[in-house]
Amino acid sequence: MTQITDTSRFSLLPHEAGFDPIEERLRMNVRATIEAVFEEELASFLGRLRYDRGDGAAKGYRHGHRERQLTGTFGTETVRVPRARIEDETGKVTEWRSNALPRYQRLTKKAETLIAAVYLAGTNTRRVKRALFGLFEGAVSKAVVSRARAARSRSTGTPGVRAASPMRISSALAIVLGPMADNGSLLDGTVIRTRLDKKATNISVPAAIGVRRDGQKVLLSIRHMGGESTSAWRQFLDDLDTRGLKRPDFVIVDGAPGLGAALTALWGDDLPIQRCTVHKHRNLLAHAPKHMHDELTEDDRDMIYADTPAEIEKRRKAFLRKRRLKCRAVADSIEEAGARLFTFTRLDPTQWKSARTTNAIERLNEEFRRRIKTRTVLPCAETVPMLLWALLASGQIQMRKVDGWETLTQPIEPMPLDLAA
Repeated sequence: MTQITDTSRFSLLPHEAGFDPIEERLRMNVRATIEAVFEEELASFLGRLRYDRGDGAAKGYRHGHRERQLTGTFGTETVRVPRARIEDETGKVTEWRSNALPRYQRLTKKAETLIAAVYLAGTNTRRVKRALFGLFEGAVSKAVVSRARAARSRSTGTPGVRAASPMRISSALAIVLGPMADNGSLLDGTVIRTRLDKKATNISVPAAIGVRRDGQKVLLSIRHMGGESTSAWRQFLDDLDTRGLKRPDFVIVDGAPGLGAALTALWGDDLPIQRCTVHKHRNLLAHAPKHMHDELTEDDRDMIYADTPAEIEKRRKAFLRKRRLKCRAVADSIEEAGARLFTFTRLDPTQWKSARTTNAIERLNEEFRRRIKTRTVLPCAETVPMLLWALLASGQIQMRKVDGWETLTQPIEPMPLDLAA
């Protein structure tokens, strides 16, 4: 490699604003370094250096160079990649391809990682382009940002769609099921806008979080199903079953009718299912006049957060008696939920905090939406699971252990409440 020793060109004149002699020196040598990597790789493959005849039969022969533009943390350089024709044992001739610079690659892995990290931190494609303009000398377009994000999602094993997610699942003690967002209903009020058939559409993306025996929460699946019907949820659950998920000991749901029917169809009517108490509370408020909301909230909290099953049973009966007199619709809604609103009482009390609600998914939803708030519309439905898997794989979103994980190995007890009020 030719070393540059003439330093006269590195003048720091006042009119040369932003000129950095160190950066300039590195850029002048980087092209030669990159091309040397390609030459060494080809020489190793052929078993001889350039212009060297070698000892044995030749695997192939060189035939010139092609120019490729490569963008890395060093900026953008046009480099010459050597070409060679390779002949196999049958006499078939193919073109040699560099492993260091795969076909169609225009970004180094480090540049790709940097772009994806900035995007996943919550910056949209246009802002990524502007933020990295100086480093990459304007070579990063919106399309490049999108490809870099997708490439990093694939390379870290983060499936964007189900077809790219054949990973097996070990058994989970419990799973939390629910949508990442819904279509703007009263129960959730959050939406994910994405482009479907060239139109901005609000979509719901079902997700499943598992709880391992050590208490650690893990994302099992997230995919766009086109809705929350029984058939859509059954397809979602069948996918988990196919990938190895055994019948869980405990399931927490948001109360969607289609989900409950799909669960019992797959795993039986005796599956312990807990209905999210937060979603149910919002549902109760929807059945009551506004002037009752504060009182209703206090009574519901006293019932759900009582310390013992006996106290919960006592307060539930008092709640129903009071609401039958003041607002029959609220009492009917509580009775409609039945035992599933209190399934958490079958667990050890140390687990109640985590077992009462679908907060695990709500937390994921919150973190996800915080990072996409600068994006008015996501490019497609597959972007949602792809981004979420990538955020988890990169460590930008982390899930902690459930409360009371030390007692997870204890068996689930029969329902301790007498629900005949």
